[in-house]
Amino acid sequence: ALAADDDALHWLATEVDGDARRALNVLEAAAGHAGQGGSLTKEALREAMQRRVARYDKSGEEHFNLISAYHKALRGSDPQGALYWLARMIDGGEDPMYIARRTIRFASEDVGLADPQALRVALAARDAWHALGSPEGDLALAEAAVYLATAPKSNRVYVAWGAALEAAREFPAEAVPLHIRNAPTALMKELGYGREYQYAHDSPDAYLPQRYLPDALEGRLFYEPGPFGFEREIAKRLAWWRQRAMSDEP
Repeated sequence: ALAADDDALHWLATEVDGDARRALNVLEAAAGHAGQGGSLTKEALREAMQRRVARYDKSGEEHFNLISAYHKALRGSDPQGALYWLARMIDGGEDPMYIARRTIRFASEDVGLADPQALRVALAARDAWHALGSPEGDLALAEAAVYLATAPKSNRVYVAWGAALEAAREFPAEAVPLHIRNAPTALMKELGYGREYQYAHDSPDAYLPQRYLPDALEGRLFYEPGPFGFEREIAKRLAWWRQRAMSDEP
């Protein structure tokens, strides 16, 4: 069995400043170095902490290299690489919430609507880690990594959002078309607010073609679905609505 003197444990508690996970990691590293029957002295704990810091600097180049490798393995649909780089970060002491935030971002940016479940999985992994902590919660991050790596990929929402922001900045003051304005007062109704708006649910198929963009952007396409996963279904819906709109033209 291992022994640890009180001074060493008090020193460790001061050094980690309440970070129980960091304390556990240092204790595990020191125990592995001391071996069966060894003693966890203050010096042994200090050396273990220094070894971990030297191996992974959360504010240095390796921090950015590892998260980049993790992200690119996910994008490249390689669960083996994603798991390895995730393990390197977790074992090195990276903040799991930083990893969770990057994983959530990946779900929206690189999987998107090719698999709408991806974002839910990433968010659930973050919540699971909050509930369980480490090491139990680390498994939820690993599960999310495998799910995202093996999900169909699409950046079409990411591209569409960038295009929409660019259009909003290029045309920052376009008037809202009268027929889709809110008309809570009699005066607004007299001015034509909301006039000729068609309530989609009045149609048997819940679709009535009408204009929703300002004149300067009429016909502009921001989002176009990709060919994979759920976006194939979205493409069918959009094609059907466009056909309906064309058939209703005079």
